[in-house]
Amino acid sequence: MRQFFKFVLATIVGLVAFSFLGFVVFAAIIGAAASAGDKKEVAANSVLELKLNEPLSERGRDSRFSLGGNNSSTGLVNLKEAIRRAKTDGDIKGILLNLGIIQGGMASLEEVRDALIDFKKSGKFVVAYHEIASEKSFYLSSVANEIYLNPQGTLEFNGLSSEVMFYKRLFDKAGIQPYIFRVGSFKSAVEPFFRENFSDSARYQTVSFLNSINGYMVGQVAKARGIDPARLKVISDSMLVHNAPDALRLKLVTKLGYFDEVQDYMRGKLDLAKDKKPSLVSLSEYTDSDDADEKEGKTSGNRIAVIYAEGDIVTGKGSDDNIGSTKFAEAIRKARLDDKVKAVVLRINSPGGSSLASDIIYREVVLTKKVKPIIASMSDVAASGGYYIAMACDTIVAHPNTITGSIGVFMVLPNIQPLLADKLGITVDRVTTGKFSDLPTITRPLSEFERKALQHEVDRTYADFTSKAAQGRHMPVERLRRLASGRVWSGLEAKENGLVDVLGDYQDALQLAAQRAHLKADDYRVQRLPRQRSELEGLLRTFGLGDDDDEAKTKALKTELGPLYPAYAQYQQLMQMRGVQARLPYTLDIQ
Repeated sequence: MRQFFKFVLATIVGLVAFSFLGFVVFAAIIGAAASAGDKKEVAANSVLELKLNEPLSERGRDSRFSLGGNNSSTGLVNLKEAIRRAKTDGDIKGILLNLGIIQGGMASLEEVRDALIDFKKSGKFVVAYHEIASEKSFYLSSVANEIYLNPQGTLEFNGLSSEVMFYKRLFDKAGIQPYIFRVGSFKSAVEPFFRENFSDSARYQTVSFLNSINGYMVGQVAKARGIDPARLKVISDSMLVHNAPDALRLKLVTKLGYFDEVQDYMRGKLDLAKDKKPSLVSLSEYTDSDDADEKEGKTSGNRIAVIYAEGDIVTGKGSDDNIGSTKFAEAIRKARLDDKVKAVVLRINSPGGSSLASDIIYREVVLTKKVKPIIASMSDVAASGGYYIAMACDTIVAHPNTITGSIGVFMVLPNIQPLLADKLGITVDRVTTGKFSDLPTITRPLSEFERKALQHEVDRTYADFTSKAAQGRHMPVERLRRLASGRVWSGLEAKENGLVDVLGDYQDALQLAAQRAHLKADDYRVQRLPRQRSELEGLLRTFGLGDDDDEAKTKALKTELGPLYPAYAQYQQLMQMRGVQARLPYTLDIQ
């Protein structure tokens, strides 16, 4: 009888838990559905407020209904479209940049900045307010008509930097011996695994492209603020800005004031009484869905397919955060075989990844090029494998501050035998049918013959990469290899060396694709690929009802490890680098 009651109780508890879970899912689905159509009606005489307090990504992600934590991002597509639409919207009279610390790449910021400059041509105002202005947020707001800085606030304007963590001592302590196979003195992606600091070549290339990007940024700020570029360079290099009064004295901002004073400024521009609060419209309230076609040619049957390739390049289907070779090859193939698609834009924001996966995508680009125009549009990063998938396009368009090149490959094979034996007390024995049956292995040292064999494969892959790059760039392979060796270039440097064709943004690439397809500006629609997962599909995945992925695990680890997560991620990356890699040196984070 006791067992009977135990089963009954367990069943009741299970039903209650299942009912509660069902209620949560149902409530979230209703919330997602309601929010999808819950666009705020824009009142007359409004101001579009841009806070940009989420990371910038190419297409954005809304995770409001994810139970695994917030992983939202602001889509560059939607942000630029909102600014462009606000330019001609009679109800929007200006834009408020209410900015703090922006998380985004330099090329993405350049696109937003250009959109703001274009917005100002309408005669409408742009006003910026900062309490804390990072270098990137100040760069963006430098185009504003008025820049307010809180009197107790700070403004950073002291140049760019890039910090890299090296893990040699960690691996030494852990008992991990990485075998490194690479080609090119500049292919420094593997240096954190066996060095404690930059090599001379890695430092040289980083100094070169970082100074190129910084020089371009200083020039653009000087132009916007009416300051002599040489003087602005001194202000930056000498870090003459220490506080808000310094920023005002050096004319980096126009006023020191609080947010209520910014509201007073907007009241004046909107011709409002002092007791009237300016009507502010947020980006989420104003923006259109990424699934919506751009406004050009809504009745046209012609399409330009824009394929967004963002993240690491991996074999297989991949996830929302990377470029799976299967999924992206299929997307390019779909665009090629669709008669309505007259041209393709391959939008790339990737540091590279698997050489095999890159080559699979490259093949689809080559086949597409034979039947219709395909244009590469480089965003913040299009390096190594990211360059690989671009190099066969008809034309490569990059920003002056895009990070690109890094034409080189490497392979890492860790030997964890010391970790197992010395740290964990685990020994490994094996039975094989041949001398090399267990290769590749991570539980014993490699012989000299095995190391030479693996290096030979890396050399062969590099030869293939550079030969295809030379063919795509229409230059002798010897000249291409002088620009390769894994060296990273800024967009400006890459243009000077013939690795890219045009300096411009996504819109330039789209217009170029239309021209090559002989389409008028109002005679096509944009089809975005691959299809993004909807909020409802994302919600179902949270409960294990959709495709499997590691998002929940990653979020949990980030929460648990905090600032130690990057080191863990680097270790995981090392353990998962199977086969030859075409990847950018380090994890570049420009600040």
